[in-house]
Amino acid sequence: MTIRRRAELSEPCVVPPWPPPDYILFVENVLEVEHLGIRLGNVQVLHELSFRLPKGATLAIIGPNGAGKTVLFRALIGAIPYEGSVRWAPGTRFGYMPQKLDLERDLPLSGMDLLRARAGMARLPPEQLPTVLHRVGLGEEVAARPIGALSGGQFHLLLFAFALLGAPTVLLLDEPTAGVDEPGQERLHELVRRIQTEQEATVLLISHELSIVTGNATHVLCLSRRRAWFGAPREVITPQTLEEVYGSPVRFHVHDER
Repeated sequence: MTIRRRAELSEPCVVPPWPPPDYILFVENVLEVEHLGIRLGNVQVLHELSFRLPKGATLAIIGPNGAGKTVLFRALIGAIPYEGSVRWAPGTRFGYMPQKLDLERDLPLSGMDLLRARAGMARLPPEQLPTVLHRVGLGEEVAARPIGALSGGQFHLLLFAFALLGAPTVLLLDEPTAGVDEPGQERLHELVRRIQTEQEATVLLISHELSIVTGNATHVLCLSRRRAWFGAPREVITPQTLEEVYGSPVRFHVHDER
């Protein structure tokens, strides 16, 4: 029997590509949206929306009221039905910070009660609660107060702590600085950047603050009632696009790119 070396084999040795294409796709992208359509009753809110978001990115979603920003968030986490495709990378864990909670502020409910309920639903150890409160800079004595006694800024920090439970890999923040003064807005965005760096998280946020968006986002999704724009902030946030979206000229300050 003759044994030939590999180099002497007449037939080529074909090695399957590794990693496979789908694996490469998810390594590069945390989210892929293809031909997304959302209808609420007889109203088509979003139509044929497609975009891809790499891991570790910060996506700012902007647009006028009624353009479908919050509805998009709800579809991305599977809370409402939709047409098309939404694909998250394997192992994705969500942290969702709503703009507001459908709770009466005069309920006899403390911030800690809210966090304990969230931890219980996710089967998380209660030891995580002081940790997340410390990370957002909210004292336990403040979180122990009734939610109606919290200031707007304190309540936003409580909602952020709510979103951080479970060490999410993706944060979805719905107008996280609404009702917060300008210094508080910058502190909250700095906190988001720090958490993103520490946890290597991807951030999706809805915002009306264009100056803040240009200074913090790596990608922008601009929604109008007719179409959508997606790309880098300097490509999307232009006077021409904003006038088409909002119906009138919009003034804003452009920060240096990250």
